[in-house]
Amino acid sequence: MIRINLLPHREMRRKRQQQQFFLMLGFVAVIGVVVWLAVHTYLSDRLGEQSDRNKYLQGEIAKLDKQIEEINVLKEQIAALLARKKVVETLQGNRSEVVHLLDQLVRQLPDGIYLKNIKQTGGKVTVTGYTQSQARVSTLMRNLESSQQLENPGLIEIKATTQGASRINEFTMNIDITRAKQEEGPKGKPAPKPAAAKAKG
Repeated sequence: MIRINLLPHREMRRKRQQQQFFLMLGFVAVIGVVVWLAVHTYLSDRLGEQSDRNKYLQGEIAKLDKQIEEINVLKEQIAALLARKKVVETLQGNRSEVVHLLDQLVRQLPDGIYLKNIKQTGGKVTVTGYTQSQARVSTLMRNLESSQQLENPGLIEIKATTQGASRINEFTMNIDITRAKQEEGPKGKPAPKPAAAKAKG
C-alpha cells in the first residue's frame, strides 16, 4: 500500500529556516551589542585616564611656571644686590677721592679765582668758577698739571659776565682724577726693578 504525505513539508522547512535565521540574527545582534559595550567601556576608561594625566601634567606645568617666575624674580633681586654691592665697593674704594679732590683744588687755586660748581662723573671732574683775569685761569691749569691727584686740565669755555656791579670772567674746565695703580708682579708681589746694565770694561 502506497503512503502519500500530504503535509506542506516545504513550508514547514522554510519556517524552520526562517526561525534559525532570526535566532542567528538575534545572537549576532547580542554579540555585537556586547562587543560595542566592551569597546565603549574600554575607550571611556582610557579617555578618562588620559584626561587625568593631562590634568596632572597641566598642574605640574603651572607649578613649574610659578617656580620659573620665582627664579626670575630671585635673579633680578640678585642682580640688583650685586649692582648695589658694586656701587658700595666703588664708593669704599674711592671714598678718599672727594677729600683729595677738594684738598687739591684748594691748594692749587690761585688768588682771584672763585669756584661756583664742582661736578664729578667717574674719573672726570667739571669745575665752573669766576676769575678776574684769564691769566689766572692759565695759572690754575699749570698748578693742576703739577698735582699728583689731578691731571689733564682742559678749558671748555671762558666768557665775560657781570657779577653785581663788577665785570668778571666765568670759566668751565674738565679735570681728570689720577687713580694710581700699583704695578704688581705674580702673586701680588711688587714687580722687580730692571737690573742696571753692567758697564763694559
